[in-house]
Amino acid sequence: MIPVRLRHPRGVTTIEVDPETQGVRDLKVLIFSSTEIPPSEQEIKFGYPPKPLPETAGRLASIPITRGEQLIVTAVPHVSRSPKRPRRLSVKELDAELSAPKPPHAPGPVAESPLAPSDMPLEAADSIALPGRDAGFLQLRVVPDDNSCLFSAVSVVFEGDIEAAQKLRKVVADAIRADPDTYSDAMLGRARDEYIAKILERNTWGGAIELSIFAKHYKTEIASFDVASGRCDRFGEGEHDQRCLLVYSGIHYDAMTLSPMEVAPTSFHTTVFPVTDTAVMDAARKMVDKLKGRKYYTDTANFDLKCNVCGIGLKGEKSATAHAIETGHVNFGEY
Repeated sequence: MIPVRLRHPRGVTTIEVDPETQGVRDLKVLIFSSTEIPPSEQEIKFGYPPKPLPETAGRLASIPITRGEQLIVTAVPHVSRSPKRPRRLSVKELDAELSAPKPPHAPGPVAESPLAPSDMPLEAADSIALPGRDAGFLQLRVVPDDNSCLFSAVSVVFEGDIEAAQKLRKVVADAIRADPDTYSDAMLGRARDEYIAKILERNTWGGAIELSIFAKHYKTEIASFDVASGRCDRFGEGEHDQRCLLVYSGIHYDAMTLSPMEVAPTSFHTTVFPVTDTAVMDAARKMVDKLKGRKYYTDTANFDLKCNVCGIGLKGEKSATAHAIETGHVNFGEY
């Protein structure tokens, strides 16, 4: 038995299947037990990019359905193949039908959405369609501008939402603590214990060191696109077979994820891609060009900063770096 993840209108569910002995019909029964969508109304997509599950397949192993597979399940009303023809009304019957008094309209109950507020459909203005039918739409996933944006963007990609952002600070601290040779005082630009203490604080920014740690932790290349220059920095390049996408706009990080349609719950999004997928990288570059065109970046050479520790005003990234080296203060905010 292997785990398979279902993304469906009610959320995300994990089921256990045996690809060697079970077929599509067995899978649909399991999906029905988890989603209450009847087998005849299930539309199932699998793989990347998502494609319809073949109805004529034998065992699930022949498709193939593998460990950790993600299936997108939607409900499509069943239409009878041989609908009955409606009986034609006579002129007298039609006249009686039209002239009969109609009962007053009573609105039915309003159904509550089964989706959590954080998983409501994302209506993204920044969306790039991938070439090919049903290939999906690459979309910008904006995270809060709260000095934890890097951790929030990484949390969106690997943990499904931003709630794990603070937990990811501990991942960084543990990695630095466990490898003093790699993460020396010289490499960190300050004493290791001081760096560890600061990175655990909610208002401390993250950068290249943290991204390299996350690439190793999640065994995934992190491609970070700089909006102002168009440059792509790839952390863990050549070390992993999958990749995720971030956007860096000078002082802020966001994520890019792939939606199966223009408007879909965020839990339906694909957040990690094969490194061989050139279509996604091409779409990411188009997204960055689009963001640059509407000036979705900060001029880090000239923007105004304030040190949140001592209150001094600073001009540009170089001034902030020099101040950090001189004082040890790394908590900055934008004026």
